[in-house]
Amino acid sequence: MANTDLTALTGDYTIDTAHSTIGFTVRHAMVTNVKGKFVDFSGSLHLDGGDPAASTASIDVKMDSIDTGSADRDGHLKSAEFFKIEEFPTMTFRSTKAEALGDEDYRITGDLTILGTTRPISIDLEFNGSAKDPFGNERVGFEGKAEIKRSDWGLTWNATLETGGVLISDKIKLSFDISAIKNA
Repeated sequence: MANTDLTALTGDYTIDTAHSTIGFTVRHAMVTNVKGKFVDFSGSLHLDGGDPAASTASIDVKMDSIDTGSADRDGHLKSAEFFKIEEFPTMTFRSTKAEALGDEDYRITGDLTILGTTRPISIDLEFNGSAKDPFGNERVGFEGKAEIKRSDWGLTWNATLETGGVLISDKIKLSFDISAIKNA
């Protein structure tokens, strides 16, 4: 049974990357969505059940772990035309504000750094509950989403289509499925 007493969940957590996903969706050629994810990341959470505004999150993503299901596309994304992974190997998120929106909904705002550029974003989260796993670990789960404009971080490479429009949309939809384990 999931624990719903948030004060009992207060503490520090480490994101369980084997059971978490950081994904994205981008419109391609104006007609379809390409989905991808980052497979190498780490992060921590501090949850304050009595005062959710005192909660924090920190995530580091290795940019060379991008996976869209196409080695050629992934190679292009790692190149100097996109993420410049040789120069900027890591994307980071550091929270600056957390707020309870009601029911199981929360919003965490923070600084997202890509290509050395730091800009604020807000991530809407749904608390999926908590449970003790078979190994005795206290787990919490969150599902989240955010939208960003890649151009805000200097990601401007594109190609014009013969029919008008562009190959890659500026808007990126981010998605998060996070499972975190309470630190001992």
